Amino acid sequence: MPILGMPDHPHVESFRRQARALQRAVRAGEPDAVARLARHHPGAVPDDASGLQLSAAQLVVAREYGFASWPRLTRYLQTVADHGWNTALGAAPVNDPAEEFCRLACLTYSREDGPARWAQARQLLVQHPDLTTGNIWAAAAAARPDDVDRLLAEQPRRVAERGGPFRWRPLYYLVYSRFDPAVPAERVLAVARQLLDVGADPNDGYLFDALPSPFTLLTGVFGHGELGRRRQPRHPHWQTLGRLLLDAGADPNDAQTLYNRMFEPDNSHLELLFEYGLGTGDGGQWKNRIPDLDTPAQMLRIQLRWAVEHHQPARVRLLVEHGVDFRSPFEGDGPSWSPGDGRTPVELAQAYGDTEIADYLLAQGAAPLGPDPVRELIAAAFRADRSTLDRVRAAHPDAVAQARRSRPGLIVWAATQAPIETVTLLADLGFDVNAYGRGDAPVEEAWETALHHSAVNGNVELTRRLLDLGADPDLRDRRFDATPLDWARHFDRQSTAALLEPVTAPPPNGA
Repeated sequence: MPILGMPDHPHVESFRRQARALQRAVRAGEPDAVARLARHHPGAVPDDASGLQLSAAQLVVAREYGFASWPRLTRYLQTVADHGWNTALGAAPVNDPAEEFCRLACLTYSREDGPARWAQARQLLVQHPDLTTGNIWAAAAAARPDDVDRLLAEQPRRVAERGGPFRWRPLYYLVYSRFDPAVPAERVLAVARQLLDVGADPNDGYLFDALPSPFTLLTGVFGHGELGRRRQPRHPHWQTLGRLLLDAGADPNDAQTLYNRMFEPDNSHLELLFEYGLGTGDGGQWKNRIPDLDTPAQMLRIQLRWAVEHHQPARVRLLVEHGVDFRSPFEGDGPSWSPGDGRTPVELAQAYGDTEIADYLLAQGAAPLGPDPVRELIAAAFRADRSTLDRVRAAHPDAVAQARRSRPGLIVWAATQAPIETVTLLADLGFDVNAYGRGDAPVEEAWETALHHSAVNGNVELTRRLLDLGADPDLRDRRFDATPLDWARHFDRQSTAALLEPVTAPPPNGA
């Protein structure tokens, strides 16, 4: 797991400087530097580190950024140089109408995305109807087959040229365009075929802000993501356009697509990708470029974990039916929301009272679990099953204290995934109603409180219950430094905002 985030504009020389600085610090005996060496170098720290080799420091730096070796890191940095893209470009207006149209028309997977931008793109095209005639990137974004055909006939090499405000290739502008939800399918498919017929790469993609998961053409077709379907919708003709790209050779093992679409229970993207071999193969050219990417099998195991933990029984069945390993424990490194903590899928399902998924996995051959008072106690709480809860407590008096120690932020997860009665039960058991945790994954990470989530979800009943239980409305989350009221206002949750306003202290100096 990386402990350092990749900088916005990574360059190999900056990492060399970090390694040299670490080498000097270790040779000088600085405690923090020696501790870094001990934590990340596979060999024992020598008694005399005054002769530490640069290669050892380079290995430590590489591992701190999540790479197995220095050559893996430098290879990745070259890939970023060849395929990187800076999302900040999406916020920078340009004077040329064609380039500005491209900027406004396309998904950028930044905070700039949303219908307001696409409406501006439509208006710009009305004001400058000829902006696509001399610009193949704008012609592709607008799905204008006549302009694309003429521009390619003049210079076929344009198919592979990077251009426009983002320095993307034409086909990328086509599939990331969202300016017109009513754009005719025949126009979109015609442009896609024109570009593919003259050599466009169906696996084209970019590393957004140097992040290691490539945003491919398929990623753009399937859409969605952390900002939701309204601000990051799928392409209006995602099925036919996606099938066209897959027929042309696009690799169905697209990790970013799987991530972007995992938040909602719809499985149509998985059904299409499974038709073309999702979960099989060696990971394709992107895995070759970035060896540290997950294998196809690992990608689907991560999907299985999310589906189990977020009560997506139909997705669990689909994944199991397509051969995804549902018996083995989750081990090894994974995303923070999918850790290798040694638990099996059925253990996860039982831990949160999801008897539907647990029973299905057991019926498919998952190994039944032995008794575990802490797991049984948490499962009973998530089912709001007081009788089982009382039985477990009577038989195992230490189970509650053990549960509080192992899952101090559990009440945050419960606020997003369980009945209101579960939150009350956990508070009665001594779980801190003001604990910090995560509501998107059942892992311990001090992000926000349960009240933040009830506020942003517009859940008046839960918000009132949390306040009655002693939730502090003035606590600020650890990522955005905002109160629950701030969250409610930001996402226009007027009902919970009205409840929180009278009990939240005004900001200092009226800020």
